Amino acid sequence: MKRCEWVNDAEPLYTKYHDEEWGVPVYDDRKLFEMLILEGAQAGLSWITILRKRETYREAFDDFDAEKIARYNKRKFNSLLKDVGIVRNRLKINATIVNAQCYLAILEEYPSFSDYIWQFVDGKPIKNRWKTMQDVPATTDESDVMSKALKKRGFKFVGSTISYAFMQAVGMVNDHTTDCFCYKAGRTKK
Repeated sequence: MKRCEWVNDAEPLYTKYHDEEWGVPVYDDRKLFEMLILEGAQAGLSWITILRKRETYREAFDDFDAEKIARYNKRKFNSLLKDVGIVRNRLKINATIVNAQCYLAILEEYPSFSDYIWQFVDGKPIKNRWKTMQDVPATTDESDVMSKALKKRGFKFVGSTISYAFMQAVGMVNDHTTDCFCYKAGRTKK
């Protein structure tokens, strides 16, 4: 099977992520929150690093329960700094807590985080037609707008590049190259 060229077939975790998750539309609030946090954690690192730490992230951050994360105290923060299973970066750990608080504030205004976040693509995935990964942009007008809106609400680690990677991951955009079997198969809701 032909896959997007960024996939390292020698790494089963990467292949599984590409084949089963990347670009599949996600509407579940907790899953969207998880992916937003993981994309921010990935800044400056490779995605495979985050995939390898993903299960530990789920454990360390209470399965991405935003209500619990929003209440983390200094003791919890310090324990996270010592957890070798996650990216032990003060700014990124703090961003997770701040982002949980911002996420909860959105839920006070919108029926769901999904409703809020999907508005940046008018509620439906954008299906691009890229021939090679070199054609795929790092940012788009939509990711610029989403990034600015999230920052205005206080979110951290949500620059346009991170926002676009998030949009790709959760299927707001389909950036599988046209020769990839995932592009040809189309994607369904998850």
